Amino acid sequence: MVMDQERRQLLRLACLSPMGLWPLRWAHAAPGNEAALLLHAHQRLSYGPRLRDLRELGAARPAGTLERLCRQQLEPLGLALPEALRQQLDALPTLSLSTAQRLHRFAQTGQVQRALRREAAAREGMSEGTAATDNAHRELVQAVQHDDARARLLRALQSPAQLQELLVEFWFNHFNVFNGKAQVRVLAGAYEREAIRPHVLGRFRDMLGATARHPAMLIYLDNVRSVAPGWIPPRGDPARQPNGLNENYARELMELHTLGVDGGYTQQDVTELARIFTGWTLDPRAVRGDSSGSAFRFDPQRHDNGRKRWLGRDIAPAGQAEGERALDVLARHSATARHLSHKLAQFFVADEPAPELVQSLAQTFLRSDGDLRALTQALIDHPAFWAPQVHNAKFKTPYRQLLSGLRLLELPLQNVDPLLNTLAQQGMPLYGSPTPDGYKYTAAAWRSPEALTQRVQLAQQLAQRAQREGLAPDGGALLQAARPLLSEATQRTLASEPAVSRLALLLASPDFMHH
Repeated sequence: MVMDQERRQLLRLACLSPMGLWPLRWAHAAPGNEAALLLHAHQRLSYGPRLRDLRELGAARPAGTLERLCRQQLEPLGLALPEALRQQLDALPTLSLSTAQRLHRFAQTGQVQRALRREAAAREGMSEGTAATDNAHRELVQAVQHDDARARLLRALQSPAQLQELLVEFWFNHFNVFNGKAQVRVLAGAYEREAIRPHVLGRFRDMLGATARHPAMLIYLDNVRSVAPGWIPPRGDPARQPNGLNENYARELMELHTLGVDGGYTQQDVTELARIFTGWTLDPRAVRGDSSGSAFRFDPQRHDNGRKRWLGRDIAPAGQAEGERALDVLARHSATARHLSHKLAQFFVADEPAPELVQSLAQTFLRSDGDLRALTQALIDHPAFWAPQVHNAKFKTPYRQLLSGLRLLELPLQNVDPLLNTLAQQGMPLYGSPTPDGYKYTAAAWRSPEALTQRVQLAQQLAQRAQREGLAPDGGALLQAARPLLSEATQRTLASEPAVSRLALLLASPDFMHH
């Protein structure tokens, strides 16, 4: 297929060596250059600057503006949601449904086991009543997923607490669940709001416990199916015919959520931890609609009451307290501190963060007993966060590329479906990573020829929409406002192109693909 001239030019610009461009931009930026540091803060502590933010970089500022910006982001409760954003969130009908309510409605419209049976029966013919039930089931899933996605995007684009939104993305990805599996299809957004968002600047141990007890995680990593040997489920139990010990959650709890793959545990530790977490399951009352509270339940009948030997510790029979003790140990482990610190530094600073930064963060984590506000503040306060060599060094994921484009142009969020389709086409569907390790945040995961072509297409789409709706400034004004984002080489390229093409060229440039 012959590519039009504009797309050829976009690809040419996008394929310029980014590693040869970004040092030029920051070669003159001394550590005391507050405008440059403010731009870096906008790039790293938000989903990208808006045009109004870029224009303000050249204006006179009170002393301490940068420090005040950073401190405000660490205190999101002091940053009220705009009334327009609050109204848009309030208008989403399924957003207020609790996990228990979502489970109940999912059961009402047909649980997965019944849906599978109907699909098999459909090969021989489907009754009108069954079809109606299937349609209701589908409509519920679509409505919930639409509202959850719209709420996430609205907050990421419009919330003044941008650091909080970045941390919600980071920690959800760290404790990933997949919205394509069973009841998780209607639970992912509630999981984010109930188990992740309240704790991103709280205690790691609290978030660890909230995710461990949340039905989305229990279902996704199959702990609802993990029971003591010989246990027989009663009729109608939501665990759906457990078949003995299941090690999925125990393995990922140590390998991904806490200690890391090199955390010093053995396969025997995985098995023993799985035994410890038998009995952590769903409350059948929530599924039946008899409870509006927590949908978690510890069932002593499912629990393996034998003694365990885990991570060199003897674990005496104590029911649910065994699991709580295990979470205490994991949350305070030095390997957990190193693992989390490396991931956080990789997300915010560099694909290969400096060892001294990781070590400093790990020490803060241990010293503060897992205080995530203290950990995040230590990250922002560390010189490595502001070092010139890390400016513009991170390659944006498709999610961040999309949001930064929308924020730069200040485009209102309209129909989310095309945006979600774009993310899916680029390999990063929202709430859609099927594996427990979530999405990667390194350049190697996203920088391929096919991915660059898709980014060019997105740049064209956003530019065309902005111009069609009269939201984009003219080419000259745009180039002037966006100068802080661009290297001299990119500025020269844009200046030589027709004004109508400059916006798409800017969004497809190597400078804009980095942060």
